[in-house]
Amino acid sequence: MSYRIEHEAGPTARHAAGLFTPAAPHRPGDGHALLAPVLVLNASYEPINVCAARRALVLVLKGVAMTEEENGHFLHSARVAIRLPSVIRMLEYRRIPHQSRALSRKNILLRDRNTCQYCHAVLPSSELTLDHVTPRSRGGLSTWENLVACCHPCNRRKGNQSPAEAGMKLMREPRAFNLHTSRHIMRLMGRSDDKWRKYLFY
Repeated sequence: MSYRIEHEAGPTARHAAGLFTPAAPHRPGDGHALLAPVLVLNASYEPINVCAARRALVLVLKGVAMTEEENGHFLHSARVAIRLPSVIRMLEYRRIPHQSRALSRKNILLRDRNTCQYCHAVLPSSELTLDHVTPRSRGGLSTWENLVACCHPCNRRKGNQSPAEAGMKLMREPRAFNLHTSRHIMRLMGRSDDKWRKYLFY
C-alpha cells in the first residue's frame, strides 16, 4: 500500500476512532513528517522518551499506545488518511530503569541535539558523524565520555589529533545519556512545541 504525507489544511471532523479520516484531495505535503519528533508518555503521563513519528504511528496502530496530541499532518493511502501524532501515551505502564541508555550513534546525536560539538552547526543526522575526542589510535575508547557528534569538515580538520592540538574546543564535556539528560532534552525541545509543554512543564 502506498502512502503520501500531507499537512492538515484546516479543521476536520474526527473519525470515531480519532485516528482515521476519509481520504480527500490535499495539497502536496511535507515528506519529512514521518521523521518529526514525537513525545512518548508512560501510562501515568510521565514523559519517558522521544521517537520519530513513524515509530509512534506503529505503536498506535498496534494498540500499544494512543495519540494524545496530533502534529497536523496526515499519512495518506488511497482510501484513508491517518493523523500523525505529536504526543503519544503508552496504554500499559512501562518500568523505566534509572540507568544510562544504550551507547549508539542515534543516542549520541540525540544527546548532542544534532549539533556539531566543535563548530556548533545544527545538521541532519546524515550530515553528522561521531568523533572520538581522544583518537582511537591513542587509546581512546568508544564511550559516552569520548564520543561526540561532529560534522564532516570538523572531523577531517581534527583528524588524528586531540581537540587542543587541532586548535578546537568542545561545546560541552560529553557525559553519559541518562534519564535526567533525556528529560532535560525533552524540555528543551518542548520550548518550541506548544503541544508538548503541558506534559513537560508542570
